[in-house]
Amino acid sequence: MKTDLSVVIPIYNEEAGLAKLFERLYPALDALGLNYEIVFINDGSRDRSAAILAEQFRLRPDVTRVVLFNGNYGQHMAILAGFAETRGEITVTLDADLQNPPEEIGALVAKMREGYDYVGSIRRNRQDSAWRTYASRAMNRLREKITRIQMTDQGNMLRAYGRNVIDLINQCNEVNTFVPALAYTFARRPTEIVVAHEERSAGESKYSLYSLIRLNFDLVTGFSLVPLQFFSLLGIALSFLSAALFFLLLVRRFLFGSEVEGVFTLFAITFFLMGVILFGIGLVGEYVGRIYEQVRGRPRYVVQAVLQEDRTAAAPASHPLQAARSLER
Repeated sequence: MKTDLSVVIPIYNEEAGLAKLFERLYPALDALGLNYEIVFINDGSRDRSAAILAEQFRLRPDVTRVVLFNGNYGQHMAILAGFAETRGEITVTLDADLQNPPEEIGALVAKMREGYDYVGSIRRNRQDSAWRTYASRAMNRLREKITRIQMTDQGNMLRAYGRNVIDLINQCNEVNTFVPALAYTFARRPTEIVVAHEERSAGESKYSLYSLIRLNFDLVTGFSLVPLQFFSLLGIALSFLSAALFFLLLVRRFLFGSEVEGVFTLFAITFFLMGVILFGIGLVGEYVGRIYEQVRGRPRYVVQAVLQEDRTAAAPASHPLQAARSLER
């Protein structure tokens, strides 16, 4: 049977909110009148999330599939694993914390049916803390200027992807990537819509300030060479300025003799240039690090098991079959 819609949901230590997610997600999808599937990816949760997902699979094996990682590989690796398992013509990603209401999935599907192959979303009246909101906006503006990837709200998980985009993403073997940006580069006709945003149903955000900074470093270094080009131009400019300063000091030495009044100014200039150099080395290190991780050729993630209904054989209604396999990708 053809699957119209796949919903991919990464799970990491979400046991407190899974019951509420199930209560809203399944009725919202049933109301769409589509053949759908839900692919949960347990990203090495240390709580009871895996057990709760397994129980939900037993309750709704017809539309529920569960991918179990053997460890924690991060949200984007979980999404990529979900993409590899999807069968739907349209795939929607959703967070488990209910900040994006499952009822909004229908709006994304309707927009996709207008002929778009990638639909992003913009949170209306964001319920995040002030620092997260302003930091996200600042990162969005910086990212758009550097990468030319236009995403108004890059931190929002609720997005829809066409089958053509999913197939292209599944062909990529990048160790580090930013899934929405990767999809945007492949989409022929992308767009965005405004969706509702709610407070977290339970738990707390898994993204710290450091994680957000790391995510944006991955995004910038993975999709643009502008930072390297900028530092090349900056190095050329500083070389000319340094040469001009040296020439000026040499002339003053001959005209006025030895001077020490500006020694602290020179120290300040030197420390500033050292800071620029160290930052530039760190930036180059980001690119080199990406190359290093890629050439090692290690699996991006390891799937311990996949819980799904076996469609190749009829199973007794009281004992839905479980297909489990180990994969490395």
